[in-house]
Amino acid sequence: MAFTMKQMALITSFFGAFSFICGVIAENKKPAAGTPIPGKGVVICKYPSDPTVVLGYISFAALIVSTVIGHMSIFYPYNKRAIPSGALFRSKTMFVFFNIAWVTAGLAAALLLWPTITEQFHLSRTVHHNPDYACPTAKTGVLGGGAFVSLDSCLFWLICLMLANNARSDYFEEVEDSQKGGSAQVINLDINPIGPEALKHTNVA
Repeated sequence: MAFTMKQMALITSFFGAFSFICGVIAENKKPAAGTPIPGKGVVICKYPSDPTVVLGYISFAALIVSTVIGHMSIFYPYNKRAIPSGALFRSKTMFVFFNIAWVTAGLAAALLLWPTITEQFHLSRTVHHNPDYACPTAKTGVLGGGAFVSLDSCLFWLICLMLANNARSDYFEEVEDSQKGGSAQVINLDINPIGPEALKHTNVA
């Protein structure tokens, strides 16, 4: 199935926005702390039921999909016409935004995974031998920050896609111009005007 540039942009935007929404909801649903229940030399933590861990992993998965599709959209051969990487990154602006998109994607992945794994760790280990244990949860604000960085990464991929579209247009215009110039040169070589030397040999004959 062949994709258009608009379809690739829509897929990238959808998963980027979905990652952002899931990350924000996960941050809002995360409890500030659990309830410590003291026992005989131990503290049992009771945490309220919340979808933070599930939404955190879903947000991370959506970020990965958005990043992969965003990367593929830059090099995808639209209309079965591929463009060399050298022509794509001829512009320094394209090179800068491409690297920023990858850096923000990596940062967003770290910010989403770290609190999600930490929260899962807290929820799975509820018995602690420290009587002063306060039953904390993952650090507040990190998931929300990861959600916003995930959205930023999606926007940078869309900017790269627009820059790639301009690079494709310039590249194929240059190719067409060079082909036209080559054909015109061949036509000029085939035309053999009758000069004085040719007339001289004609008269001799």
